[in-house]
Amino acid sequence: MSITLKDFTQYAPRSSRKLLDNIALTVEDRSFVALVGPSGAGKTTLLRAIAGLSSHSEGTLLIDGIPIQDRPVQDRGIGFVFQNYALFRHMTVTRNIAFGLDVLPRSRRPDPASIQRRVTELLELIQLPDLAKAYPDQLSGGQRQRVALARALATSPRLLLLDEPFGALDPIVRRDIRRWLRDLHDRMNLTTILVTHDHEEAMDVADTLVVMQEGRIVQAAEAATLNTTPATPFVMEFLGETLKFPGTIKADRFIPDNQDVAPFPFQGTDGRATVLIRPHEVALVALTGSASVERRPDSPNGLFRYRVFTNSRDFEVTNPTQLSSEELQNVHIEISRGKVFYEP
Repeated sequence: MSITLKDFTQYAPRSSRKLLDNIALTVEDRSFVALVGPSGAGKTTLLRAIAGLSSHSEGTLLIDGIPIQDRPVQDRGIGFVFQNYALFRHMTVTRNIAFGLDVLPRSRRPDPASIQRRVTELLELIQLPDLAKAYPDQLSGGQRQRVALARALATSPRLLLLDEPFGALDPIVRRDIRRWLRDLHDRMNLTTILVTHDHEEAMDVADTLVVMQEGRIVQAAEAATLNTTPATPFVMEFLGETLKFPGTIKADRFIPDNQDVAPFPFQGTDGRATVLIRPHEVALVALTGSASVERRPDSPNGLFRYRVFTNSRDFEVTNPTQLSSEELQNVHIEISRGKVFYEP
């Protein structure tokens, strides 16, 4: 199932305030897409709009090329897993999984024997066949998450929507569940859209990351592309720790404001700009300079960590080579591997 949004804008109820602003997005059939961004970016709002759980919108929303704005939620062929799982505490695992089939219109509802066979298949799929008669309060967080996924899959949807599904799980269980989910996505030929604020989680499971900010899509690309060619400083800063070095582009050179940072060639128009760079991409070179460096405990990946002190600021970097005690006292800082962004 493919999803296409064109010029899609969502408004707050009884208000002209935009929750989503002119969204343009294509989700290919059988792809795994993650919507990422800080709280309030519009990730869940977009997910709910696709599911048909919100209104007050304008623009175009297509499923497999067909407009569906007026199609009821139950007719969209979508499975939805909420952040809090939304399992019925008074129902057994079996009844929770069967719920979506039990409430189908009589003309579309399978007979009881078929429903039971489907539940049995899903219990095997989520690897919980021995917990059919258990209640949600008797399950671990990871088990409740699997039951919620099975319930979403009971009606054989082609599109699976997941709203922060791992938030309540501890880190080890989160890692195991998301890898299991990726395998499930591949085996069932689903189209999956995941909402998460954790970019590392998104990179671990998704084919494409859609970075959102203030109701807009800032950039949509594979993780490798986002890392190598971020469209904005926000994208780069969201995806990991970043150091900023303001300066000026003049005569095809970037000249940092900080004199302890080495200038480097950069072809572009003259003007103010800022270099953003990951700490592990900063190079410390033993040249004449006023910056001093303090050795820190080594990183577990074998890199050497240093605290750099300059006239204007201090910061921590990792370096692939070890500097001698003499070299630590006078260094230049090279940032030529960073990304240059013009200041507005």
